[in-house]
This record gives sequence, C-alpha cells and structure tokens, in this order.
Amino acid sequence: MLSFIRADLSQLVAYTPHPGGAEGHAATPEHTGQIDRLDTNESPYDLPDELKQKLAWAYQHELEANRYPDGGHAALKAAIAHYANDSAQVDWVQPEHISVSSGSDELIRSLLIATCLGGEGSILVAEPTFSMYGITAKTLGIPVVTVGRDEQFQIDLAAANQAIAHSSSVPVRVVFVVHPNSPTGNALTEAEIEWLRQIPDTVLVVIDEAYFEFSQTSLLSELPLHPNWVVLRTFSKAFRLASHRVGYAIAHPELTATLEKIRLPYNLPSMSQTAALLTVSQAETLMTVIPTILQERDRLYQQLTTVHQLRVWPSDSNLVFVRLTSDAVAASGRSPEAALDAVFQSLKQQGTLVRKISGGLRITVGKPEENERTLAHLVVALQAL
Repeated sequence: MLSFIRADLSQLVAYTPHPGGAEGHAATPEHTGQIDRLDTNESPYDLPDELKQKLAWAYQHELEANRYPDGGHAALKAAIAHYANDSAQVDWVQPEHISVSSGSDELIRSLLIATCLGGEGSILVAEPTFSMYGITAKTLGIPVVTVGRDEQFQIDLAAANQAIAHSSSVPVRVVFVVHPNSPTGNALTEAEIEWLRQIPDTVLVVIDEAYFEFSQTSLLSELPLHPNWVVLRTFSKAFRLASHRVGYAIAHPELTATLEKIRLPYNLPSMSQTAALLTVSQAETLMTVIPTILQERDRLYQQLTTVHQLRVWPSDSNLVFVRLTSDAVAASGRSPEAALDAVFQSLKQQGTLVRKISGGLRITVGKPEENERTLAHLVVALQAL
C-alpha cells in the first residue's frame, strides 16, 4: 500500500456499478442474444425521440462548449421548486430551498461533510438499505452505526432510539432512510414516520425519495415543521436521465446555503442542466409510463409469489425483492450464498441482469417483454438448482 494513503481505506470496498460496468452488460460467452438490464433501477423507457431531438438541437445551437455551465443552477432550481410544489400540493418551496448536484451521491457526501466531518458525528442506517450512505461515510472517516430490520424490512426502532440516545464518544448526527427503501421496495410505515418526527433536532434526518414518482408517498409537506429534515430526489429514475446524473435536495434555506458552500464549483454540466430543465417541463408527459410500470410490477410480484422456491415482498417502488426459501436452499445442497449465486449466474447467462444484494435478488421492473423473459429465465435457473 502506498504510504501516503489513509490506512483505513485499505479495508473499504468500493461501490461497484453492477454487474461491473460496461463489460458486465456485454454478452457473455454463454449468451449472445438479448440482454435485459434489470439491475440498476433505471426506467426501462428511454426519452421520447422528440425530446432527444430538442436536446441535440440545444447542444448544437445554444450551448457553448467553451464556457462553464451555470454555476448557480438558477433556472433549474426555479423549475424544480415549481415541480416540487406541484408534486406535494404545497406552495412554499422556493429556489432557496433547493440544492442541485451531480446525482444524489454528491449530496450525500456534502451532507456528511456539513455534519460529521472532523470527528463531530456518526451516521445511522438500517440495513439492508442503499449502500452509498455507509460507503461515503467511511471514505470520509465517519463512523457508521447500523441497526436491523424485521421480516417485513421495517426498521428496528428500539435499537435505533438506543443508538441515538446512547451513542459513544461520536454521537449520531445523521439518520438516513429511503422512502421507499432500496433494495427492498417498502415505503416507510406510519410508525417509522412518527419515529422520524420525534428524532431530536440536533440530528439531521435525510429522507431519500429517489423513487417518489413510483410510490407517490412523500414527506415533503412536513418539511417546514422539521428544520432538521432534508428530502433527496433524483432525475435518474422516473425522469429517465440516469446518464445525466442530476439530483437535488429540498431543505431549510440555511442547510441548502451550507451545501452550496461545500459543493464543487460548476458541478453540473450544461447539458445535464438542459436535460433536467427540459424533462421537468415535460413531467406530465414522461410520467404517463408510470402506471404501466406499476401494473407490470404488480404482475411480476403476483407471478413470483406462485414460485414456491422464492419468498417475495410487496413493493412500493419500481423493483421487486426476492430471496430463496430455506427449502429451496436445502434442496440445492449448496450454502445459501452459493445457491443464490447459482440462480444469479444462470439469469445472467440467459441474458437477464439483476442485482444480487442483501441475501436476495433485486429485480428492476422492465418493459412487459423483459418481465416475461425474467420469469421464464427464473424458472430455468430454479430448475437447475
């Protein structure tokens, strides 16, 4: 190890774009046909050609490649504020409540720098959940406190309260929750929401609503009552802009002003800002596919529940989470991890890419034909066990 690199980083496992970036999406020697990319919770639908043409026109005739982008994101913040008000049926969101970033990951990092850096705090997460909270904290040398979830993936609130009230010399300064959660797809329950309301205002509560457009459940309307809350959202899912990496936070103006101090200058390219402005202005049109995705999610869930080797959980998002039953593992003669990996590899070889995570498989809801192939490929994979 190079002597100038922090020693603790040698133990850290980096986030790996699943199943390994561009190479992972390429056809395998065993499979050279259709590849269904159901592993990263993106929208299965690309932007309409009309919008792509408008973006191409903007790049050719409006954007100056030799000039820096709008460093203050003024137009985009105003557009996001308008959309946020409409989405939550409120009228208080203003541009000063908004901070824009290169994906939500940058906001996570900035929030940690603003609250916990320099030994001032630790973070609390309930596993399983989005891995980047813990990974980002550890890259900054920030301790991560974890609590569990029950069989329905509801947070162990007693353990969480204990962790906040009796944290060690490094107090919990940030609590991260996803609403709905990833990789499990469940929205926060009323008991969990009430717990968030009771968290002391000395602790920042980060409510990640990356999948809001699919769940239509949001806590944004309550944010003015809780200055220690921040809502994160993204253009990567329902707005179909994963390749443009646009995320945003809605929070108390004092917090967003702090985030503006921390973020890198010119952090969002001009093309990404243009794409976000265009899509948020066309939100109603882009959201027309959401009912189809939700209908397919419910159909996928119902079909999977008939497979006796699988345990399936209801979802409020654009994904379905499954695990092998103990009987299926026992019948395979393998360890639980080996049995799950066998199914995962079989799916990949057949052309279906899913995420192997938290002892199960997270399956993004695709187009109807993709979901049909997923079901057929799962049957083959489970038969091979």
